Amino acid sequence: MKNRIRLFLFVGGILLGILVSAIIGRLGGADSPPTTAVEDKTTTGKATSWTCAMHPQIQQPNPGKCPICAMDLIPAGSIDRLGPRQYAMSEEARALARIDTVAVKRQLAETAVRLVGKVDYDETRIRTIAARFPARIERLYVDYTGIEVKEGDHLAHVYSEDLLTAQRELLVARGNPSQLGIVRDKLRLLGLPESGIQKIEETGKISDQMDIDAPTSGIVIERLISEGAYVKKGDPLFRIADLSEVWVKLDAYESDLQWVRYGQPVTFEAEALPGRTFEGTVAFLSPSLDPQTRTVKVRVNAANPDGALKPGMFVRAEVTSRLAAGGRVVSPELKDKWISPMHPEIIRDEPGNCPVCGMKLVKASELGYAILDPDDPQSVPLVIPTSAVLLTGKRAVVYVEVPETEQPTYEGREIELGPKAGDVYLVESGLKEGERVVTQGAFKIDSALQIIAKPSMMSGEGAAGIHQQFATWELSPEAYQTVLDDYLALHRALAADDEEAAKKAIATLVSNGAVKEFPPASKLTETLAAATNLAAQREVFAPLSYGMLELARRPDLATKETDLRRVHCPMAFQGVGADWLQRGDTVSNPYFGAKMRTCGTVSLIEPAAPASPSHEGHQH
Repeated sequence: MKNRIRLFLFVGGILLGILVSAIIGRLGGADSPPTTAVEDKTTTGKATSWTCAMHPQIQQPNPGKCPICAMDLIPAGSIDRLGPRQYAMSEEARALARIDTVAVKRQLAETAVRLVGKVDYDETRIRTIAARFPARIERLYVDYTGIEVKEGDHLAHVYSEDLLTAQRELLVARGNPSQLGIVRDKLRLLGLPESGIQKIEETGKISDQMDIDAPTSGIVIERLISEGAYVKKGDPLFRIADLSEVWVKLDAYESDLQWVRYGQPVTFEAEALPGRTFEGTVAFLSPSLDPQTRTVKVRVNAANPDGALKPGMFVRAEVTSRLAAGGRVVSPELKDKWISPMHPEIIRDEPGNCPVCGMKLVKASELGYAILDPDDPQSVPLVIPTSAVLLTGKRAVVYVEVPETEQPTYEGREIELGPKAGDVYLVESGLKEGERVVTQGAFKIDSALQIIAKPSMMSGEGAAGIHQQFATWELSPEAYQTVLDDYLALHRALAADDEEAAKKAIATLVSNGAVKEFPPASKLTETLAAATNLAAQREVFAPLSYGMLELARRPDLATKETDLRRVHCPMAFQGVGADWLQRGDTVSNPYFGAKMRTCGTVSLIEPAAPASPSHEGHQH
């Protein structure tokens, strides 16, 4: 009896275990497929399944959400359909990377040229008061410089025998009308006013002394005489400057001259007058450059009605230029206008003469301004924000959003830039109006392309990525096999977290004769040799893997390898993803090692397209 009970319990336990295993298998089988799978592709190129970029073991027949991380599923194998300079990411990855784009548009760009300089006297408003006859200075009413005088104010009192003689001639000529006019003109030339001449004629009184008056209002900037001094005819006595208008002399660097034009408005501030802004007009650009400072003088005419601007004050000025296509300076308000070549403040709608100097007015276009053609939209430049451009020497790279894609996709593109205008660049070529360029996150996209060995901003000028470079490697199948064996040895060492074995495999690669003869490969292996730890070795292993993948796809290098596979890990390098080559379908991840050894999707290696006719003569 006891034996029967024991047998019943034993058989019941086995049946219960089988039942539990079956239930667990049914519950987990649908959501837990094997972590390795050979990717199935159709001849139409469309994805037959949808997978998660972060969890490639998830395979579903329809789009949806990943059951693990809730990210949008992407078409399986979509990475292979990307161009050599394209990079795709999910909407969640785009949000995490904070990718922002703006549309390329046409608009007049503005650039501000900042200049420094000093206030100076307006040379056209400086008057010299000179002696009109020999005299002795009896008294100075203005005996120091800097004093302000009004027109008609007394400057000095003088004694002159020549003045007395001329007055006597006037008295004699009163009875001779033919001589009277000549003598009157002589006295006027000596500085006697008309009222003084009439007084002499009426009273008959003459004097050997007279006052010298200011012919204009202004500031006495120079006193050239003193009391008791004798002066000859023509000797300068005083200099008076009218400060109601001043000059501002600015220093412009060579690189700024292309934006400065005659007649442009200028705003400036004086350090001594904080909070006040003054305006002026560019009136002159020096034809020569100072060899010491490498600057050119730019003169600005500015009004100074209250006399706040003092000669010698330091100022900071700004000239704002609007740029058309080709970096040409335009001024729409000067269209069809006529300007005085000597006085830029004189602007007219019709041709004529300058009311100040009498010179003929000239067209604005003759003074260096471009004229916009309303019928030619190309005259307005394409502009993009400066934050969209990655500059490496003479090269400029932008990332353009590829339209109508299943997931956000960006393509690197080299463009030709025009001048920088404030916070935008003018685009000479490489972009079209309406295309969207990345303004935030471009460095992240570029870094991702570098890691997967695609062309990026760090590619040399005119250089191809690892894909294109290894495609041109003239290699025999036997030499390729030796390189492949050395590469696979390094793969195994990295997957096993064996730093010493990795160093030995790297040393073997570096010494490989075929590698030495091909600069792109030798450069990569030398960088590998300089790596001091597994993390650094894995960073260089990624671009090397893409080069080896390109070799494996070449029909002319076909070997007896039948189990060589391409594996993609989407989580490598913080979600950027990376590929490698290995033997067999069991994933052996070289980027994570023991941490995530089986993370990856296995696929067959697709042969490369046949060589173009231009390469048929190469011997591989």
